[in-house]
Amino acid sequence: MPPVKHYAAITEPEALGSSFRAIHSYKGTLIVRAALQFTPLVFQRPGQIRRAAWEQFDLKGGLWVCPAAMVKGKLERKRSGPPHLVPLSRQAVSILRDLYILTGPTGYVFPSRKAGVPISDGAINAALRTLGYSGQEMTGHGFRATARTLIRERLGYDKEVVERHLAHSSDEELGDAYDRTQFIEQCTKMAQDWADYLDRLAIGLVDGISVDATRQAPLLVATKSDEGISESISI
Repeated sequence: MPPVKHYAAITEPEALGSSFRAIHSYKGTLIVRAALQFTPLVFQRPGQIRRAAWEQFDLKGGLWVCPAAMVKGKLERKRSGPPHLVPLSRQAVSILRDLYILTGPTGYVFPSRKAGVPISDGAINAALRTLGYSGQEMTGHGFRATARTLIRERLGYDKEVVERHLAHSSDEELGDAYDRTQFIEQCTKMAQDWADYLDRLAIGLVDGISVDATRQAPLLVATKSDEGISESISI
């Protein structure tokens, strides 16, 4: 079995609030900015996010139906397994609705300038570097560890619910219809609670206590387009 790879992640609430403010002030292209804002809300693998297609989304129902082939797992499950259901918070849906005007209604949600190609696998990390975060401080994949830690520690959700949202198999490999329905309801509530928690951190509320929201990571304004996408839209 290959060794588990650990990705840099922020797991301290005040520091996360600072990073969330930095993310929302990102001055790069609209598409990369949207992907950067979307990633911590859904905390799926970067590869899934960059290859997400509009046909997989039900914005009215607030759901991303991610094909099994896009999800990391055993080959048999990728070939014939059920899709991974990712409930979307109101905040995530809002980001997608704004982006739909530019990149919808079909194809990649986060495309590059080259036709039929999504943003690169390094786009999110490059954006984080632009915001002043080194690879030892934060990564796109690290948002999974961030959410996994704080949702359990600060929001009190059971491990199994968080693991299901992360597309990690349960110990019992549960997969019947009742099980999926049960967890989708819990994951839907968790996704919204997590998005609301991030919003509170962004305005300086940590466990209900106000902190100085002006202390945030150093920002460097991007001087050239990520992925070579022309910035024709004001942001």
